[in-house]
Amino acid sequence: MPEFDDLSPEDQEQARQMAAQMAEAQERIAGTPANVVVANHIMGMYELAAIHLSQQTPNLQEAKLAIDAMALLVENLSGRLGENEPTLREALSQLRLVFVELSGDAPAAE
Repeated sequence: MPEFDDLSPEDQEQARQMAAQMAEAQERIAGTPANVVVANHIMGMYELAAIHLSQQTPNLQEAKLAIDAMALLVENLSGRLGENEPTLREALSQLRLVFVELSGDAPAAE
């Protein structure tokens, strides 16, 4: 791995800019309440489950993992997810309903 001094002046400037952008991103995250960041990650699990459930042939095994991970967070962090908690609980309920409906129509890939 080359040292910073071994880089061309253009590459050094690019490295400085990248470091500044990373510092700004870290500062933004540090200034955001943890419950907001956690809620964003939980919604990522929701989206992952929804993608697997919406396939032509639903991938129930993958959807179940995402739903279970989402449930672990939502249920075990009860009362700590702030104003997003009711939305997260509703989203989890919707996923579970869709999963149950689809598992009756298609066999789960175990």
